[in-house]
Amino acid sequence: MDSIDSDYLLIGAGAMGLAFADTLLTELPDATITIVDRHGKPGGHWNDAYPFVSLHQPSAFYGVASLPLGAGRIDTHGINAGFHELASGPEVSGYFDAVMRRQLLPTGRVRYFPMSDYRGNGRIVSLISGQETQVNIARKTIDSTYLATSVPSTHTRKFAVADGVRIMAPNGLPDLWRAPDAMPRHFTVLGAGKTGMDTVIWLLGAGATPDMISWVAPRASWYFNRRVVQPGSEFFEDSIGGQLGMMQALAAATDASDLFLRLEACGFMLRIDRAVMPKMFHYAITSNAEIAVLRRITDVIRMGRVLALEPDRMVLKHGERATAPGTLFIDCTASAVERRPPVPVFQPGLIVPQMVRVPQPAFSAAMIAWVEANVEGEAAQNALTMAVPLPDSIDDYPRASLVNLFNQGLWGQNAALSKWIHDCRLDGFGKMITAIRPEETSRIAMLQQFRPTAMAAMANLQTLIG
Repeated sequence: MDSIDSDYLLIGAGAMGLAFADTLLTELPDATITIVDRHGKPGGHWNDAYPFVSLHQPSAFYGVASLPLGAGRIDTHGINAGFHELASGPEVSGYFDAVMRRQLLPTGRVRYFPMSDYRGNGRIVSLISGQETQVNIARKTIDSTYLATSVPSTHTRKFAVADGVRIMAPNGLPDLWRAPDAMPRHFTVLGAGKTGMDTVIWLLGAGATPDMISWVAPRASWYFNRRVVQPGSEFFEDSIGGQLGMMQALAAATDASDLFLRLEACGFMLRIDRAVMPKMFHYAITSNAEIAVLRRITDVIRMGRVLALEPDRMVLKHGERATAPGTLFIDCTASAVERRPPVPVFQPGLIVPQMVRVPQPAFSAAMIAWVEANVEGEAAQNALTMAVPLPDSIDDYPRASLVNLFNQGLWGQNAALSKWIHDCRLDGFGKMITAIRPEETSRIAMLQQFRPTAMAAMANLQTLIG
């Protein structure tokens, strides 16, 4: 067994792991990191994602702090026209490969073990050869896999599939051209999340007509409006105004349903069917243009989750539905980010990165690395990095919002951390605010409303949670 020394052992080379490593290497110029991951390439779940996946938030907010993702352009055509670019899946995969090869490994302070399993106590085992490596960890282990991401191509289905039923993950859709004689006559998309939305939009863009698509959507969902999460001064009124509108809704809402209706009224939230009151919220981001496309699907099946697929029918939680011959089922039921209970980020000998600002996993991991490098003592570190509990239903959103606002308030009291956040490329709004000119009185007036509105929001959120 080989033996190596390393200050840190990082489990997982996905977005959060790489964002953490990138910032830690910058903040601690002498630190060494050993990275272990089961994938053959860096990028985590992006290696397993469907080919037509893309980011749902602007590329400017994603990746690692030291290397921009994308060119900072605004799209001029397509479904994202008028907004900042959304990196495609292949772009993100290539980006993370470049992060490893051009940013991390050239420092000489990083060892990378792909296609390897971590067995605990510093023990790494190659999945190919079985060779073992013992890492002598001088400082801490970082487990960046706690918020595990589940994607359709790798998850375990929670429903039965009978023989003769044609089903695939969305990964296989672009290859249907290889067997034109076996082209499905009907498509049934299973799952109401962002993967299901992406799949419906792809099918329509690939030539399917709306009547060829059925959509099993057990729970309707609310979505962030992409317009209110845009970087750049030209979007100040949309983004900063959107944040202010969100806090005003948080300050005035009487319950969760009232809160989301207020968020919809101010343009912060969107829903597909205005006749249905969604009960789910997972921080997915969409736009009015995407919503318009999705509304073309009229056969939306709201009979609960799928229990079993048989050759001529679907068995759903609240009934059954006959299926047409030649139907292809597309499994989009993976849970994406698993909703695990928050745990302390800093523990003895261990760091467990989680989201401390939602919905920004990369920023969260980078900020946690900054805290590790610059703040002494677990109590002080955990005070700055309270993990936000990820909501499943709209009733969970007030608590998540309260923690989010609480964290922001604490960060603002730490001058060094505030400066790092302002300078970090993963934080777009801070630069928008400091770029305001004295003559922009309407923008200044908007900012002056933030502090009292945030305080009112925090007070009301405690009432809603109670």
